[in-house]
Amino acid sequence: MKLDPFYLIVDSSAWIKRLVPLGVKLVQLRMKDKSDEEIRSEILASKELCAAHGCQLIVNDYWQEAIELGCDFVHLGQEDLADADVAKIKAAGLKLGVSTHDEAELGTAMAVAPDYVALGPVYPTILKKMKWAPQGVERVRRWKDKVGDLPLVAIGGLNPERLPGVFDNGADSAAVVTDITLNADPEARARQWIAETQTWR
Repeated sequence: MKLDPFYLIVDSSAWIKRLVPLGVKLVQLRMKDKSDEEIRSEILASKELCAAHGCQLIVNDYWQEAIELGCDFVHLGQEDLADADVAKIKAAGLKLGVSTHDEAELGTAMAVAPDYVALGPVYPTILKKMKWAPQGVERVRRWKDKVGDLPLVAIGGLNPERLPGVFDNGADSAAVVTDITLNADPEARARQWIAETQTWR
């Protein structure tokens, strides 16, 4: 499986409506603190928008809703993975991405035969409090050596200037949240990311 090198992560279908039409081909919907009704509504709206623009939608965490609503890709963190029914996810035909931060978590991820592995935070991140120190691009290289042909997603503190460091060390895709969503001009920044990642397509 091949992932687009530009991996956008947003928390609403409103962001997807703003940014996906610019040419985004891979987006994760990562929502927190939403009601069941809101979750389903957001997933359905995002699914429709992504389908209209030829973009791959990945649903974070809500694997049961993703199955029920006919999605084809989910992403799970380690805690979510521990609670999820991976066999049911795979039986439904969904692809699976898994977050990792250290060697033990990589082992846990590889044990479920994921479709990609994410490593982070590569650089300091303001998105959420992390108990892990920034991993650095050297660990990106080590992770790629370990996962082989499996796509590797780098995440955490990335910006266009840091892309050569992660891609040259083996990352297949670079995930971004705040560098775009907190930018004064998110659309312009997204276009810059699209242009900068063209080299690795």
